[in-house]
Amino acid sequence: MKIAIIDADLIGRKRHRFPNLVCMKLSGFYKEQNCNVILKTDYLDLAVFDKIFISKVFTDTPVEKDVLDLPNVSYGGTGFFYDRAPKLASEVEHHMPDYHLYDEWVEQQLAAGGKRREYTYYLDYSIGFLTRGCFRKCAFCVNQNYDKVCVHSAIEEFVDFSRKKICLLDDNFFGCGEWRELLTALKATGKAFQFKQGLDERLLTEEKCEELFSSKYGGDYIFAFDDVEDAKLIESKIVLARKYTNAVLKFYCFCGFDRKDRWDEAFWYQDIFDLLYRIRILMEYHCMPYVMRFARYEESPYRGVYISIARWCNQPSFYKKKSLREFATLNGENSACYKYLSDFEKKFSEVAYFYDLKFERSNKDGV
Repeated sequence: MKIAIIDADLIGRKRHRFPNLVCMKLSGFYKEQNCNVILKTDYLDLAVFDKIFISKVFTDTPVEKDVLDLPNVSYGGTGFFYDRAPKLASEVEHHMPDYHLYDEWVEQQLAAGGKRREYTYYLDYSIGFLTRGCFRKCAFCVNQNYDKVCVHSAIEEFVDFSRKKICLLDDNFFGCGEWRELLTALKATGKAFQFKQGLDERLLTEEKCEELFSSKYGGDYIFAFDDVEDAKLIESKIVLARKYTNAVLKFYCFCGFDRKDRWDEAFWYQDIFDLLYRIRILMEYHCMPYVMRFARYEESPYRGVYISIARWCNQPSFYKKKSLREFATLNGENSACYKYLSDFEKKFSEVAYFYDLKFERSNKDGV
């Protein structure tokens, strides 16, 4: 059979720095059935294929309905179905990914002037899940169909030992009761690894810190600080982690989501202050925030403030050297950034304290 694999995010988004794991598993499975499989990077001439599989991760990636209605097309992924995405057949889900599916496309990008480091996840990493699921059931999260974290696959299912590194997409690794055995197996590969989706800081213990921070870890340690209500717990866990490492700790900081479903001006005001408060705590311990905005922030009367804070935080070269006020000034007094922040301060003068916080002056407990 002649089969086309379409990564819709590759076609529909400006930047694509991470391969679609489902696409690679489908390719690996069908190539093993002696099918002729290609990565299709457009929606032209689809009738010549016996089967076409389309996958996407992001809900806002466009795909024409006419394409989805074709009789030879099957499609899936969170980008189409969010938390109701149908599961892959077991023989596909647990198949070794085809890590060469994107080779030709990557070669084209490099030939056009792309930097190799931008395609490292295509070239250097084995990618997969050791565990699946999360018990938190956060209202904004796609993981609503699990009540606990379970072992999903053995490491041999997805690790290509010719590749230097391992990237794990687990939802909440330390929530799994078998985390010790899994981490031992991971360390036994001798390869640098990372949990790209982040780890749950709230679950850290002395034992977990000792095992994690003594590992051959690749990249930043990523956690999440999504709710200001967790501030005291998160701070205590950072103190614990700092007993074992001085490495960069990065925290996703989710904002713009009203857990009480009000979406009024009082919420938007408080949400921005809660975000800045979380950033202050992270700054004190020399941790890096990464601001992630829920889509409805676009409705906020302070949309520009969210954008400005994210631009500052999400560029470490600025965050580490400039206060938020200095960042706005650097943009120029006629810039949108300066205007957004200045107008917000005129309305809420108490925000001045947060505008003047500076990473290089923050050094709590000798960290």
